[in-house]
Formats: sequence, C-alpha cells, structure tokens
Amino acid sequence: MVPFNIPPKVGTELAYIEQAIASDKLCGDGYFSKKCEKWFEDSFNTTKALLTPSCTASLELAAILIDIQPGDEVIMPSYTFVSTANAFVLRGAKIIFVDARPDTMNIDETLIEAAITAKTKAIVPVHYAGVACEMDTILAIAEKHDLWVVEDAAQGVMSTYKGKALGTLGHIGCYSFHETKNYSSGGEGGAILINDPKLVERAEIIREKGTNRSQFLHGIVDKYTWQDIGSSFLPSELQAAYLYAQLEAADTINNFRLSIWERYYNKLSLKLKAEQLPHIPDSLTHNAHMFYIKLSSNEERNEFISYMKTQDITTPFHYIPLHSSPAGKQFGEFSGNDTYTTQESSRLVRLPLYYGMTTENQDKVINASLDFFLES
Repeated sequence: MVPFNIPPKVGTELAYIEQAIASDKLCGDGYFSKKCEKWFEDSFNTTKALLTPSCTASLELAAILIDIQPGDEVIMPSYTFVSTANAFVLRGAKIIFVDARPDTMNIDETLIEAAITAKTKAIVPVHYAGVACEMDTILAIAEKHDLWVVEDAAQGVMSTYKGKALGTLGHIGCYSFHETKNYSSGGEGGAILINDPKLVERAEIIREKGTNRSQFLHGIVDKYTWQDIGSSFLPSELQAAYLYAQLEAADTINNFRLSIWERYYNKLSLKLKAEQLPHIPDSLTHNAHMFYIKLSSNEERNEFISYMKTQDITTPFHYIPLHSSPAGKQFGEFSGNDTYTTQESSRLVRLPLYYGMTTENQDKVINASLDFFLES
C-alpha cells in the first residue's frame, strides 16, 4: 500500500530528544524551543516567533491577542479546517464565509470587501496547499477598514509571497507541525509569528497562562503574577527537539517534496487539463505541501478514489466546506454566492506526497492515475 503520508524523519531527532532529556528541563521555552524560535525569526524575518502545542493553539492565542469579543465578525474561507473557525467562535465571534477561487482554492480576495460590516474585526486568509493568498489586496482592504489580518499558514512553512515568507505578511501568522505537514514536531505542534511589535509583550503573557513569567525569566521583573487572560500555550522540549532536527534540514525536505510535486505535474499534465491541476501564481513560491487533481464531478472523484484503492494507493479528498456543516450554520453565514467552494471542493482529491517517498511509489501513483484517465 502506498500511504497518503508518512511523517518526516531526518535521522537526528532521537539524538536531540536524548539531549533534551539529559538537560533535565522538559517543559517549554528551553534550549530547543529557543533554537526553533530563533530559526524562524532569522529565516523568515519576523519580529517574534513562539512555539505552541498546535496550529489550533496558535489561532486560539491569536483570537485572544486581537481581543475578539462576542458579536465580532471574522471573515475567512469556508474551505478550511475547523480550527480556523473554532478559534474565533470560542471567543464569541460570528464567522463570515467567503467563496473560494477555483484556481488556488484560496479565499477570493475580490469578494472580501463586500463581506465587511461594522462588526467585522479580522480577516483570516488560509494559504491552501502552501500556495499564498493574494495578500497585497487583502492587506490593503484590512488597512482601509482597520482590520486585523491573521494568516492561517498551517500548510505554508517555506512558501513565499513576493519574496516574503507566508505567516509574516499579516499582523499574526500561525503554523502547524502536525505529522501531516512538511515539518513535524513529533506528531503535533505549531508556532505563532508576531509581526506587529506592539503585540509581542501581550502574546508572551497570554501564552504563559496570563502571567508575566517570560519577563521574570528574562530578569525584567523580580517576580511574576497573573496579568491577563491566557492559557497554557507552550509545547514540551521533546517536541521542540524533534522540530529543530527538521528545521536544520528544511531546505533538503523542501527540495525533495518539490521534486515529487514537479514530477507529478509534468507527467500528469500530458493527460490532464491545466484546470485539473494545481495552479501556482507567478508572484510566489510554494512548498509542495500538497498535490491535488480535480475530477469532472463528485461521482468521478469517488470512482478515482476507489480505483486507486484497488491499486493499493491511498488518495483522500479534503475538507467539507464549513458553511455546510451543522456548526458552520450555527456559528456563521456565507457572504454572497457559493459559486466555487462546494463545486470545486467536491471534485478535489489528493495524491500521496511525503519526504522519503521512493521513486517506485511515485511511479506507481503516476501510472495508476494515468491508467484511470485512459480507461474512463
């Protein structure tokens, strides 16, 4: 069986985990946490990077940080993971869903302004498959209407938009290091990038259960106390040690994934139309987080998945649009028409792509995919 994903391993994870254990400090903000955070700050030119237990936790921290209150509205795509919405619903926000672009499956930036009301507090662009949203337009709209921009860059580590790392363009960026992502911290994990210097101090307080413990550890205050609302948003040193091993090999992992992505694209484009394959706008670089194809209909997609299963290949579809779910109907509403979100998502299927995938398995996926289209 060719699995859809195998968590990335580079070979130095265990040595770093053993080093963390030997340090006798396993709680967050230790040696490896600091190494990871500095790596992000230096590599991506962000004001402050803070590790978290998950991207979900990063988004929840962001919602507290920008002071989301009951009745506020937050604009985002419907085609995303539930955490994108949940983080803001937990603070009492109403979610306003906007239609997707059919080429990238990202939020349609031309429809955002029509969704803004007097209650709108933030825009949350989601960089689907590690392909950037049209951030210049989104940032201009946010500035015009005095809105926060929180990037859900869960899939976007190592991708760029006009030379800038995803997660560094908005006020806040959120990353995931779940085992399905390009880089993992041992199964679960995340980071929050604070790009507005004015938010850094409060972000550290919220992340430390609402205390100024971070200032205490830096010698700024002689004791720490409860200052604000917050939660426990620190991962363990074991997770950070695992992640740092992967960050040291970030370019190697990135280039390997890109080679698979490009091979898929070149081979499948001989049979499939351009609109059936991922679209990468000229203004950005992507990280080969995902390779998907679009079938002619939901029925043909199901046939493709079944056929690939008979060839021992796992090819899952992806999100069910949030606005069509019970919670999406309860906590949000769709702005304008659902022209593409449901239609395009019901045709999309993902091919296996992971670090270390053998050429033999790549060929198996390519040949089975081509065989399906030749027979259909």
